[in-house]
Amino acid sequence: MVTAGDTYQADLLIEDGVIALIGRELPPGDVQVIDAAGKLLLPGGIDVHTHLELPFGGTLSSDDFFTGHRAAAFGATTSHIDFVIQPKGGSLAEGVETWRAKAAGKAAIDYGFHMAITDLRDEVMAEIPSLIDEGITSLKLFMAYKGVLQVDDTTLFRAMTTAAEHGMLTMVHAENGDVIAELTTKLLGEGKTAPKYHATAHPAMAEAEATGRAVALAGIAGAPLYVVHMTCEESVEQLVLGRAKGFPVMGETCTQYMFVFEEDLARPGFEGAKYVCSPPVRQPKDAVVLWRNLANGTLQVVSTDHCPFWYEGSVQGRIPGKELGKTSFDKIPNGMPGLEDRMAVIWHHGVNGGHFSANRFVELTSTNPAKIFGLYPRKGTIAIGSDADIVLWDPEHEHTISAATQHQNTDY
Repeated sequence: MVTAGDTYQADLLIEDGVIALIGRELPPGDVQVIDAAGKLLLPGGIDVHTHLELPFGGTLSSDDFFTGHRAAAFGATTSHIDFVIQPKGGSLAEGVETWRAKAAGKAAIDYGFHMAITDLRDEVMAEIPSLIDEGITSLKLFMAYKGVLQVDDTTLFRAMTTAAEHGMLTMVHAENGDVIAELTTKLLGEGKTAPKYHATAHPAMAEAEATGRAVALAGIAGAPLYVVHMTCEESVEQLVLGRAKGFPVMGETCTQYMFVFEEDLARPGFEGAKYVCSPPVRQPKDAVVLWRNLANGTLQVVSTDHCPFWYEGSVQGRIPGKELGKTSFDKIPNGMPGLEDRMAVIWHHGVNGGHFSANRFVELTSTNPAKIFGLYPRKGTIAIGSDADIVLWDPEHEHTISAATQHQNTDY
């Protein structure tokens, strides 16, 4: 058994989907017995940052709740939290209803929702407490995607204070959307339209500035803050500064930022579009910083921001995908697949690569997500009374990741 705090040998009895007993040499009785000798038993992975069937840039992310859950289960993730997007001019309740309909009849693993707020009118503010009754305890605000999802500082601060009053957590996508919009206009005006210019339009300092601003506002509001998909040293520094002042700020990074880099955006032809996401992938030196801060506790979670699109959806007779941006990088749907492979690649490079222990792996991929988002100890650990969301893990198993064998619904 491997948990965030311990490693030990034991037998496990499961009854009705719940861990009923843990001990050595338990009498088997009239039950199905699985001999897991030589393997590890881990809490199932919890991915708290996914976007299934997300409307974006004139299309949808290519995984729905069926294919996304299939991929998650094959990849040792047993729970995830997706983002409900408030419709512009609409209510929070409308958004929740839409996302519940997306999941209806398709779910294969446990799931929950965050609420992404795009339009914080007074009547919407009044809806926030009712989210708790829906099981939603976290709000997300975007500091980027100007004219679409971006909110101003007044809205962000009001959301933070309201969330704090009701014991909720505020999450932010921290990039300076005004700077990004200005740089994008300038680059396109110069004829710089290739995928590699996506990174140029989203500089690390624009992420750092927004992170610092969000941390400061959270400190003023006395509100807990969770900064999603942190990518670079400059933004992590802002988190460290805020925590040194006693602000309750937390951060996550995502798998792509440890393995995919800005040079990949410059691959020949349109290949770089496969790796366009926001914030963009950075430099190898930033990955070194992220690994170090995952190990030392500065970053609490590694998730995926799973938001896949077809590379050539129209060509294959499917919904459009990355090809929407062939003439202009700002039209490329932002996102990458990751839900299926998160656990394996983080174990391989994190544990086998010597960055951290198996216990820290469990903490980053399951226990901390469960604790931060109110799921612990029902999930995120192996304990009597916890859900039996467990993974039988063979640390010696090898497999090759490929588009042909993956269960994620995309073509690369």
